[in-house]
Amino acid sequence: MRVTVDMVTFDTHDPRELAGWWRERLDAQVVAESDEFVLLLPAAGRPALGFQHIADVTPGKNRAHIDLGAQDAAAAVDGFLAAGATRVADHTMPDGFAWTVLADPHGNQFCVSAAHTD
Repeated sequence: MRVTVDMVTFDTHDPRELAGWWRERLDAQVVAESDEFVLLLPAAGRPALGFQHIADVTPGKNRAHIDLGAQDAAAAVDGFLAAGATRVADHTMPDGFAWTVLADPHGNQFCVSAAHTD
């Protein structure tokens, strides 16, 4: 059976606010919205991002996260920081692959690295 990643969902106390922040960062479109849930589709297509209302968001590091690739990772990180993200950590593998862990305004962690090329 083939399975694909169609969406990454964030738990949040304010789905509209957090979806708006990500919408601007990813040039995404709101494709569904209610008081309890907002669904974004990034310009590049899937996976979609979902934002669901949770009264008691689990504290601490999220158990799943998204990894973003950018042609200029340093510029992308700077853009996220200017928009209100927080730098959590920088990592470099022995082979030179590097990424930055950031947190969005609601504390959800995500990574930014150089875009993968084949």
